[in-house]
Amino acid sequence: MSQGSEKIEKDVNASTANRLLVICVDRDNDIGEKTGISTPVIGRNGCIEAAQRLALEDPEDADSNSIFAAIKTYEDLISKGYQVEVVTIAGVKDRGVQADEKILQETKKVLETFAANGAVIVSDGEDDESVIPVIQNILPVVSVQRVVMKVSRSVEYSYAVFGKYLKMIAYDSKYSKFFLGVPGILLLIGGVATVFGYTAEIFAVLVSILGGAFLIRAFDIDRAWSNLTKPTPMGFIRIFTMVAGILLILSSVPAGINSVGTDILESDAELISKITDKVLIGKFVSGALPILWIGMGSIFVGILLSNWIGGVPRQISDVLRIIVLGALYPTVAQFTNIMINQESSFTLVPPLLAGLAATLISATILFKKYRKHRHQEMISD
Repeated sequence: MSQGSEKIEKDVNASTANRLLVICVDRDNDIGEKTGISTPVIGRNGCIEAAQRLALEDPEDADSNSIFAAIKTYEDLISKGYQVEVVTIAGVKDRGVQADEKILQETKKVLETFAANGAVIVSDGEDDESVIPVIQNILPVVSVQRVVMKVSRSVEYSYAVFGKYLKMIAYDSKYSKFFLGVPGILLLIGGVATVFGYTAEIFAVLVSILGGAFLIRAFDIDRAWSNLTKPTPMGFIRIFTMVAGILLILSSVPAGINSVGTDILESDAELISKITDKVLIGKFVSGALPILWIGMGSIFVGILLSNWIGGVPRQISDVLRIIVLGALYPTVAQFTNIMINQESSFTLVPPLLAGLAATLISATILFKKYRKHRHQEMISD
């Protein structure tokens, strides 16, 4: 018996579980994307067929080996006298919250056919193992087995792997856009600038482009934008409310200037002195505040509507975001009154307490409603 099998048997013996579910996790749904097989795949024969089809479609995919490892674990536990079932569950291609939700639903579906009281998780990496807390919400996890591929460590194999990744960078658009596209733009701009004698000035441009590319990739701005602009009802709502909100936020600046008066731009000296005048600052904020708040509220409402239509369970945070925005408005408005009319700072206390109370009450009601809904779902399941 291998060390992995011994570890699993030790973990199982240390628990009180006697009906075990061996779960092979494929969080990015390679099995569905590459073979068209719908999950969950339940039973030894179904898992063998799924692993064979995945291995034929992509022999280099490690998920097929994970499924075979789950089947071997299932057979080892059967031979020890345990009541066991083996299943393969999958998330979605983009991983994330939707993948975890799909894995949770598939696990519940499996438990309807096999009432297990313990789970053995089989995976090929940390990404698949990140769903363990999700599964633990409905089924105790008694052991985790990670499948590690045994590969050649020869120099020839290293060159082959290196060549494979170079080919991916060159021909796979998912990688070539960043690793070849960004350096290509920088080299092209640098070459043109050198020809026309702008060598010194172009350095700032190249650094700015490179920094922008790093920021876009680091914060997933490109993916967020692609999700935002998808031709779906949620995408159109987000685009409309986002554009409307940004335009309203930008228009709050001239609205604030109009509330102060255009005569502040008479001279540089007067401008500096008036900018430091707290009355003028108060008037500017007071004029800009309504449109600024409406613009931010438009963006928040758009997020709420798109999540609600798309069935994403984030309505509580979306509603609370709008409530907090509304609750802060009286406090900020009173702050501008203090700056304009020289009122006492203690006048901030009533709107601040009222906003805090409204936020706490709303949060309590929403979370109670959420817990009640979750409790009813668990009972129905």
